[in-house]
Amino acid sequence: MNNKDYLFISDIHLGLQSKEVEDIKEKKLVAFLEYVSGNAKELFIIGDLFDYWFEYKRVYQKGFYRTLTALKNLSEKGITIHYLIGNHDFMHRDFFKEEIKANLYEEPVDVVLNDKRFFLAHGDGMVKNDLGYKILKKILRNKGFQRLYSLLHPDLGIAIASGTSKKSRDYTTNKHYGEIDGLFEAAKLKIDEGYDYVVMGHSHVRDNKQYKKGIYLNLGSWLTSPCYGRFANNKFEIIEWK
Repeated sequence: MNNKDYLFISDIHLGLQSKEVEDIKEKKLVAFLEYVSGNAKELFIIGDLFDYWFEYKRVYQKGFYRTLTALKNLSEKGITIHYLIGNHDFMHRDFFKEEIKANLYEEPVDVVLNDKRFFLAHGDGMVKNDLGYKILKKILRNKGFQRLYSLLHPDLGIAIASGTSKKSRDYTTNKHYGEIDGLFEAAKLKIDEGYDYVVMGHSHVRDNKQYKKGIYLNLGSWLTSPCYGRFANNKFEIIEWK
């Protein structure tokens, strides 16, 4: 690969499954991040790296230090890390910015890569008939609410965050959006605006669809079949990570 290759991952959900399963998943993720260091210029994390994340001013949740170290190593090697916050890992403060030197985004990202225009979004709140979640998202993302929440003891705050994450995941899993793929419909609107590629996650359903002159891609998840997106030589591929 040349140094103009860009890699993408989404919906790893670290912390969701049993310790044994998480250990295996994290080893695969760390191996992938080591691969990134020699094979890409930039890494885009399209949300839900963690199944829940709540970071206090002086405390962040323990575990997954191998992942955090691998990300830190990437940034020290000059790899740019872009982290789009998802609906499970949205309670960030400054740890990723200050310690890992990652770029954090709370909103979708408009970026040009190799002269192609990309619209990047986790996907939550993008579906038209999901008003209930959109209201909840505004509340949970509100900085005032998060400051009040941070007054809770970390053990209690993180326990509640974990439970809320499970409810959010159950809601997303059981939500019936109709026969039409709501994320694809949202992607069509962005392609009509002039984007060449629309890349999302959230649904956990891997997808690659052509619409007019643009392409919609969904990176699926690492819960059943780890994969990554690669954009190189003006071609986007979704590749299994073995």
